[in-house]
Amino acid sequence: MKRKLLLVEDEPTAIRITKYALERAGYEVLVAGNGPEGLRKAREERPDLIILDVMLPGLDGFQVCLDLRAHSQTSGIPILMLSAKAAKSDSDTGLKVGADSYLAKPAAPAELLRRIEALLSQTTVELR
Repeated sequence: MKRKLLLVEDEPTAIRITKYALERAGYEVLVAGNGPEGLRKAREERPDLIILDVMLPGLDGFQVCLDLRAHSQTSGIPILMLSAKAAKSDSDTGLKVGADSYLAKPAAPAELLRRIEALLSQTTVELR
C-alpha cells in the first residue's frame, strides 16, 4: 500500500514539481491549496506525513502546524516544512511550532525524498 502524503502548497509550479517527484517515488499525494484546506484534509485523510509551506493564504504554515499539533487526531503526523523562507529564524520558528524538519526552497528532489523517508522511518519505529 502506498504511503499517503499531504502537500499543503499554494504555488501551482511548486505543486506540479513536488507532486511529480513524490508520485514517481511511489507516494500517493493529496494537495491542499491553503491553510484551512490543509487542516481539513489532514483531519479527514489522516496522511502518513504532511509537507507544509509557510506562506499560505488563509492561515500561514506556522499556525497550521500549531493547530495540527494541538489536536489529538493530527498531533502525531510528521510535518516537513518546505518554504522559501530560508532564514535561520524561520526554520527555528518552524521547529518551535512543531515541525519535525524544515527544508528551504528550492529543494532538490533527492533531499526532499531523503527527509521524507527519514521522517516516515522514525514514525514506523515509534509505532512498533
